[in-house]
Amino acid sequence: MSHEEYTETQKATEPETEQNQQQETPSPSVETLQAQLATLAAAFESAKEQSLRSQAEAQNTRRRAEQDVEKAHKFGQEKIVNDLLPVVDNLERALATIDTTNELFTAIAEGIELTHKSFIDALARHQVIVVNPHGEPFDPNLHQAVSAVPNPDVEPNTVINVFQKGYTLHGRLVRPAMVVVSKAP
Repeated sequence: MSHEEYTETQKATEPETEQNQQQETPSPSVETLQAQLATLAAAFESAKEQSLRSQAEAQNTRRRAEQDVEKAHKFGQEKIVNDLLPVVDNLERALATIDTTNELFTAIAEGIELTHKSFIDALARHQVIVVNPHGEPFDPNLHQAVSAVPNPDVEPNTVINVFQKGYTLHGRLVRPAMVVVSKAP
């Protein structure tokens, strides 16, 4: 057999071999394909749901981190505010003890008043607000009752005296107001 004859014979048998291989592997049934399709569809839905949950979790984490940063900016000043409040209290005590009828102390009283006012204004610019509840109903969220005194002139649970003013920072209580509350006689 010559080389040409061998090549032609080989070419002739190759298609038969491919046909035999195609005939030997049975084609999957429609039911099998449908079952595979259902399995793939379920896997796809599961992966899609997992992806959506992961995206939602990432978004929630991002939002929480942003809120934490915002709170840190807002309330990071709380320690320094607590350190400065006794200075305001001391200025108020100084004003209360100065004899304003004596002309020698008038200039000192004015200087302390201006210092106190500028201090309170500076705190207000940073959202530190004074809680001075004199004459208001007692609020345990903002006030701390030091004592309760019977007073027929005002309604029970009304603040009748403020020993120490309270302060809030961005709406959050930094220090409660120390108050005397009226009670029924």
